[in-house]
Amino acid sequence: MPEDFNIEALDDVIHGRLRLGIMAYLSTAGSADFTTLKAKTQSSDGNLSVQVRKLEEAGYVTVEKTFAGKKPLTTITLSESGRKAFVAYLEAMRKLIDDST
Repeated sequence: MPEDFNIEALDDVIHGRLRLGIMAYLSTAGSADFTTLKAKTQSSDGNLSVQVRKLEEAGYVTVEKTFAGKKPLTTITLSESGRKAFVAYLEAMRKLIDDST
């Protein structure tokens, strides 16, 4: 096991496949409406809702519910603490990859 790699540095909140996909997409997009995020992550309404809620509870995203005319519109935005956590997650993964090559 590489000495610089610390398994504890991998954030369990981010590490789930769908949550990782959400964080990765939002890291470049900044924010997305629920429908776009659902399409980009190829997830179901229910699964995406649960995973977004977990990220929101961790403070990694904010969720804003508004209306576009009469249609509900949910927008998910990466928070500053979420961006920092995602960068730290990527750094931890980079250490594992760099040290194993």
